[in-house]
Amino acid sequence: MRLIVIIVISIFMSQPVVSQIYEVGIFAGGSNFIGDVGATNYISPNQLALGALFKWNRSPRHAFRASIIFSDLEGNDSKSDDPRRIQRGYDFNLSIIELSAGMEFTFFDFDLHTSGLKGTPYLYSGISVTNHDNYFFNQNGDYTSENTNSWAYGIPIVLGYKTNISNHLVLAAEIGARYTFTDELDGSVPDAEFREPFSFGNTNSNDWYVFSGLTLTYTFGRRPCYCGF
Repeated sequence: MRLIVIIVISIFMSQPVVSQIYEVGIFAGGSNFIGDVGATNYISPNQLALGALFKWNRSPRHAFRASIIFSDLEGNDSKSDDPRRIQRGYDFNLSIIELSAGMEFTFFDFDLHTSGLKGTPYLYSGISVTNHDNYFFNQNGDYTSENTNSWAYGIPIVLGYKTNISNHLVLAAEIGARYTFTDELDGSVPDAEFREPFSFGNTNSNDWYVFSGLTLTYTFGRRPCYCGF
């Protein structure tokens, strides 16, 4: 993970400084969790997700992107298709704050300084880090706080489509799965080692969560020089 961070910083530092166009805006949508508690539907938003994002367009085909998103993750065994989970009857709700940074690639040129309506599919990936409180399920099956919090690193994998709706506004719809390097989000693996007997589920499979929604960004900045790309 430290090597990935160094590579991303190096990419930022190695780019020549030229006039650019920027985007700043909001994200609004929903979240759903995929793990050891609740349903395992890949795209099934059940909690509100809100955030903000910033883009630095380095060419008509790629942009550096950073975001912050606030949401709750919810899992309820009663909504699962697995009879064993339904019988177990666990449920949880976890508030998270996600910070993400990486690169967005468009399938086609998306130059906002050319006239007319334009649109393109895009992919985004990079690094995410999520702050969350730690919980576990006690011997009675109660969702219990450990009174600590942790940072969960992950990889966002986002597919979307964007189009300009005016000279300065860009609207996009996207679905983004987050693969995390932790199995603690749903309380199936307690953070404290002495609570290891309370672990359950597939401890070899890490947690996922998905954000689905819309972004609306405002573009500003001088006409860029893309001659170096």
